[in-house]
Amino acid sequence: MILPGNCIGVLGGGQLGMFFTAAAQKMGYKVAVWDPNPQAPARSTANYFIGAPFNDPKALLSFIGETRGVTFEWENIPADLVAEIEEKVTTRPSSNVLRLFQNRATQKKFLHDHGFPVAPFYCFHDPETLHSHLLKLGLPCIVKTAQSGYDGQGQWHIDDLNPVPEIVGQLQNNPSLAGFVVEKKIDLQKELSVVVVRGDSGEIVPYPVVENIHEEGILRISRVPAKINEVESGRATELAVTSVLAIKESGVFCVEMFLDQNGALLINEIAPRPHNSGHYSMDVSSVSQFEQQIRVLCELPIIAPKLISPATLVNILGSEITQLTQSHEILSIPDIRFYDYHKTGIKPGRKMGHLLIINKDADKAMEQAQEIVSILERDAL
Repeated sequence: MILPGNCIGVLGGGQLGMFFTAAAQKMGYKVAVWDPNPQAPARSTANYFIGAPFNDPKALLSFIGETRGVTFEWENIPADLVAEIEEKVTTRPSSNVLRLFQNRATQKKFLHDHGFPVAPFYCFHDPETLHSHLLKLGLPCIVKTAQSGYDGQGQWHIDDLNPVPEIVGQLQNNPSLAGFVVEKKIDLQKELSVVVVRGDSGEIVPYPVVENIHEEGILRISRVPAKINEVESGRATELAVTSVLAIKESGVFCVEMFLDQNGALLINEIAPRPHNSGHYSMDVSSVSQFEQQIRVLCELPIIAPKLISPATLVNILGSEITQLTQSHEILSIPDIRFYDYHKTGIKPGRKMGHLLIINKDADKAMEQAQEIVSILERDAL
């Protein structure tokens, strides 16, 4: 057990690392953050900050020297680095978990081999084989890089065969040693996610089912609880819990799922970390996903979360952060929480912050979220 007063570390200093740091310090821990970006958001709040490349041996020694336990904020952290760190200090999740879930191909195979429902897919390395895979799967399909890529990056949507030669050329010109995954597009009813926490002693607790709305592959709105019936909610929770149990290791996991038009549930991906769709837990849950991440890492008891109020989250993208900070119309809405991620460099589609609309009337919270999106898009024109 790592008790408060000790220093724990997080690899990655983006908004997830920043929220982890704040939660850890509230619990009495010191936090060391290692991020190659010297202007990472968590820099201003960390007790110790290392702004060096992840392959810097001096930075590694310094980081290990400061910390009693280490976690990471997202799955693109080098797994070899985590493996090296866990030889010296407690690391949760392990490098094995990270290695499995940072690669879409190994992840898909893991889920398929364990009998979990996933969309039909093929893994491949040679771009020239894409056409034949598409013919076997049937259109429409989506191609993804097996490693890296997020918020719609590293993805190609294929609704007909006309653009396939161009896509093959793009894959050949930007080769990925990790390969690619092509999967059948699902006729969606809803996109759902469930954060699940598993401790070292095997105890496991799920958070409520969240309903997610994406725009161009980027998460735009998350609603908790999801607007689904009790049977669907129970099935989604059970699927999330059983998939995390199959991993057989501890950590905070977010299981992203599709609910298709026939009512079937399929797992899309599992993130071995806290997730954007779980940010609501900082304001309307009895325990946040970040506190749970600390509890798992430090071998403290994990807590079954209770939802205090329905809420809807809106991600603030790109230049919308400037509009928002100047919008009296939005910021004057009652029961709204605003988080600025303090990122340098505004890019289209980049998550710059989020708003959480809290309302006992879940439908009203959703309506307010949609109104906010409309205002932001209106003012962007």
